[in-house]
Amino acid sequence: MDFLRSGGLESWRSSSFAAKFTLMNPHIAIVSYFSIGAYDANTIDEDQLLSQVLKKLGLSHQIVAWSDPEVNWSNFSHLLIKSVWDYFDYYPEFLAWMDQIQALRLPVLNDLDLIRWNSDKRYLMEIESKGFPTIAGVLLEKGSKPDVGRIMQKIKTDTLVIKPVVSGGAKNTLKIPVNRWADFENQVIQLLKQEEFLAQPFVKEVAEVGEYSLLFFNGAFSHAVLKTPAKEDFRVQHYFGGTIQVVHPGPDLLNPAQKLIDEFGKNTLYGRVDGVLIEGVFHLMELELIEPYLFLGLTKDALSNYKKAVRERLLS
Repeated sequence: MDFLRSGGLESWRSSSFAAKFTLMNPHIAIVSYFSIGAYDANTIDEDQLLSQVLKKLGLSHQIVAWSDPEVNWSNFSHLLIKSVWDYFDYYPEFLAWMDQIQALRLPVLNDLDLIRWNSDKRYLMEIESKGFPTIAGVLLEKGSKPDVGRIMQKIKTDTLVIKPVVSGGAKNTLKIPVNRWADFENQVIQLLKQEEFLAQPFVKEVAEVGEYSLLFFNGAFSHAVLKTPAKEDFRVQHYFGGTIQVVHPGPDLLNPAQKLIDEFGKNTLYGRVDGVLIEGVFHLMELELIEPYLFLGLTKDALSNYKKAVRERLLS
């Protein structure tokens, strides 16, 4: 894929008229992906919901795929990163695309430096190092032969979850009983030939209760859901049979989630904090600042909160 189209970039940069025109006449890109049905089956189309929001705000916009080589990004005044749900399948290209957009100096929500940081799950280790209870795990380097004894020195569990450091949708994610490591070791070694992975403890609370997702717009709490995996599964994604219900979080969920957003999600249009309660303490599973599904269709307040946040960013 060609992600390096210049399209008159230098002349655009040098034109003060063009810069003033885009500020006075905003044209917004809702940044999505070319769907093949793998990650958006049985979901409400939130790209279209965002399109309706922008239409009601009187803002010109288009829904475009980040990887579309035909898009001239300099035609847009702002980019709203919404559903780049295949970025981990084309990660080098996605990094190159972000470089291209940053060279254009376009306003992007969420900020691309933050998205770059959040796209690699090693960020979980950084969050853990700052004292936040986090299901971070142990890094398994590309090309290495994992030593389960070394892994277990940090992780106290009878079951491991192995996942790529750049991934989504439970892609290439394995659940491995420690006493059966030998049965899976070669498979893990083969996966490590391609990329780096994390070894994390299996969190039984996910299977028993579920994983909480708390949504924040412009740093303020909006709504929350509980995602529960199908029976005898550990993956909470809906396309693996998981169920979703609206919840009203108490301080045990809301306070630590707000602190995570305040610390690591500053100046974000949207942020989703995924985690579990373990013996009454909230533990972070994922901090989603790239392209989280926002569950906009589940509560009457979600879409109005999102609209308010978008208005504040684009029209204030």
